[in-house]
Amino acid sequence: MSLFKFRIIPITVLLFFISVTSFSQQKTGNIVEYFGKEKINEISEGKLLHVFKTGLSVKIQNLSFNSSSFPKDPVFKRFLMNSNLKVSKGEVFDINSTGDELKWQEIITDETNTFNNENLQSSYVYLTYKSSSEQTVLFEASGHSLVLINGLPHEGDHYDFGWNLIPVKLKKGLNVFVLKVGRFPRIRARLIKPSKPIQFTSRDLTMPDILVEETKDYKGAIRIINTTNNWVKNYTITSDLGGKKVETIVPVIAPMSVRKVPFSIASVNNDAQKGNIDLQLQLKNKSKHTISMQTVKLQVKTKFKHHKKTFISDIDGSVQYYSVAPSTDKESVNQALFFSVHGASVEAVNQANAYQQKDWGNVVAPTNRRPFGFAWEDWGRLDALEVLADSKNIFQPNSEKIYLTGHSMGGHGTWYLGATYPDYFASIAPCAGYPDLLLYRDSFLEKTLELPQEELTKKGMTPEVVKRLKTPYTLNEVEKLIKRAGTPSRTLKLIRNYLHYGVYVLHGEKDNVVPTFIARDMRNRLGAFHNDFTYYEYPEGTHWYGNHSLDWYRIFDFFKERERRNSNDIKNLEFYTGSPGVSATSNFITIHQQQRPFEVSSFNFSKDNGFSIKTENVATIEVDLSKLKDDVNTISINGSELKVLEKSKVFIKEIEGEFKLSKAPSLKEKGPHRNGGFKDAFRHNMVFVYATKGSKVENEWYYNKARFDAETFWYRANGTIEIVKDVNFDPKKYADRNVILYGNKDNNSAWKKLLKNSPIQVENGLVQIGNKKLQGNQWGLYFTVPRADSDIASIGVVTATGFTGMKAAYMNHYLVNGTTFPDVLVFDDSVLMDGDAKVKCAGFFGNDWSIEKGEFKWN
Repeated sequence: MSLFKFRIIPITVLLFFISVTSFSQQKTGNIVEYFGKEKINEISEGKLLHVFKTGLSVKIQNLSFNSSSFPKDPVFKRFLMNSNLKVSKGEVFDINSTGDELKWQEIITDETNTFNNENLQSSYVYLTYKSSSEQTVLFEASGHSLVLINGLPHEGDHYDFGWNLIPVKLKKGLNVFVLKVGRFPRIRARLIKPSKPIQFTSRDLTMPDILVEETKDYKGAIRIINTTNNWVKNYTITSDLGGKKVETIVPVIAPMSVRKVPFSIASVNNDAQKGNIDLQLQLKNKSKHTISMQTVKLQVKTKFKHHKKTFISDIDGSVQYYSVAPSTDKESVNQALFFSVHGASVEAVNQANAYQQKDWGNVVAPTNRRPFGFAWEDWGRLDALEVLADSKNIFQPNSEKIYLTGHSMGGHGTWYLGATYPDYFASIAPCAGYPDLLLYRDSFLEKTLELPQEELTKKGMTPEVVKRLKTPYTLNEVEKLIKRAGTPSRTLKLIRNYLHYGVYVLHGEKDNVVPTFIARDMRNRLGAFHNDFTYYEYPEGTHWYGNHSLDWYRIFDFFKERERRNSNDIKNLEFYTGSPGVSATSNFITIHQQQRPFEVSSFNFSKDNGFSIKTENVATIEVDLSKLKDDVNTISINGSELKVLEKSKVFIKEIEGEFKLSKAPSLKEKGPHRNGGFKDAFRHNMVFVYATKGSKVENEWYYNKARFDAETFWYRANGTIEIVKDVNFDPKKYADRNVILYGNKDNNSAWKKLLKNSPIQVENGLVQIGNKKLQGNQWGLYFTVPRADSDIASIGVVTATGFTGMKAAYMNHYLVNGTTFPDVLVFDDSVLMDGDAKVKCAGFFGNDWSIEKGEFKWN
């Protein structure tokens, strides 16, 4: 089977197969922290008020072609559009394509107070609680991907960690909770009466190791629960480590929310005893009264042994960590750096611990933001870049000796990061990896459909279902453009970037988690053009066969023989990118702008006959001659001869079909610094600004939508988000920060400050995109434009024309890896039933951020 074959597949069927297979193989071995292993069961935030022991469930087996950007969600649609909807046992929700009635069926918990039944896979769970009065509680549930609480969406706990605590104001009478079952067919749900209105929770800490050789302050992060209707302002955290106290101002925390906040920790004396040490934390209000306390156990270590480091991320101001297996040579400056990216469910600390210390370099393991994170794409990619920069600053490695490797999902990360940033590394070594996430998922379905029908029937796949799955799906023009936004993640389209370095492929002979045929396919692909790669199948090796599944001595022997090429030694160079905003540069040449956005752009440089460049899909390109020793007087680009007068940065732009010398493109235009795709708005320490000038329903919805997105970014990205009222937003206070604006021109007062001249305007009942207008209250939009008052910052807009459009825009799959979002999406509530196929409009702005020079498709 060719790995290149692609189609959109039913993710519900597929993820079940992958998760069960992965769990069965990964549950042994000392690197893997498998699903649920660290689940929190004890309650320390208050008293248990209620355990949900009975409920209803309905199974919605989605065997149609699922959408990644707009998943079909008929159950949530009904509850979103009618927040007072109630259901009863035996009630028919729908009739499926085979004529079977889909009924709400009664479910009960097991002895662990968990709804645990294989039939819960692909199901929704309906729970109710009758409260005798209006009261504030914490909703604690696990095993679900999303929940609607009295009609408002909140993030779930689909990895079943037991982390999620959602402040909820119960209404007097019946309260309805609708949960979408996550990766596993089990759900636990409880209500907790909080012991304090504002308090710490120790669930999900991010902490450093304390190193005796260092004298600087450290950064940690802890979550604070705010169950009041007030904003938490001017609070402080005092940390006490061995008598050394440090005070940190707590960032603002919105009402009825939980926020993970950073704080500082003192160093210890260099004669401090290694081992456990208690860190005492005090949360003090603006009157300096202590209102919550927490003891956290830290480790005091030497920097010459395995340890964790923390840093403040520029993405959102959160505290992130990475782990290190340091060189045995204490004078490790100018040594190698081995950048090792972990697999799904693996903590970075376990990734580093799997390596024996090397005598010629430091092993650095980033987190991908979470053990699952983003498969090293999106914010996982940005985390990798931040950790690489921080570790290079600390360890000062030889820039020609930086190597990339990883296992499983980290093997994918190696293929992906290596193709995306090829001039960063001297060699790469993917272990048990797959090059493309979507193709990896697709491969399981392809293999499953090869089974005899008898076996497929046992898996619940009838002949009718199999026929539907085998029927090719034809994308409409809007869907094609949405899909195109994912080009930067289509690694095989960038495969020739592997020519930058040597490649070592390691795979177990009998791996059925990442099937061995995937590695063999890559071997065949590399063999067609690459002259410096090694392929090794470990005999009898499964997915994980011990630490040598990644700490393989032959990989490091391979690395030792290779160094990154110096720009002056390069005679021929190819480079490919899906977007300059993701990856723009190789060595001394940068692609600034594309002719067609998010199609593959490339250059092919050669010194064989002068200084020659051939390009594809390039509008503006830069050549930095200052990095080269040779004098260059003429650049030949696509047949045009351009005279060069200075040894400096040369910019070349396509003008009316011909390349000419030009000035550097304006930072107000698209470029590597700000190139669009809606997801790109969620960085640069973004702030969420929500509407307060609408109706009571609008204001409640947009505040909850901002809070929901903040919950999701915390859970998936270990993030911290500042939420701000529109009336309190001051562009000067938040200079050069990205803004996510929730609401429209009529109900969000920040619209006029930020979007007055936007080419897209949205108000109640009306959308205007250039000279096109859409009327009605059913329209929702996601779009991104540059901040007019900044050369780097962007605005992401989550907006709607009315009640129905707001509900249509409830989902936030723009915060999920593997999803694709162009600059603009316009849709109505039909996407909740039919997915991407019903998106009304998708588009990319032009390089000048205009509609006229952009590309838009309409349904």
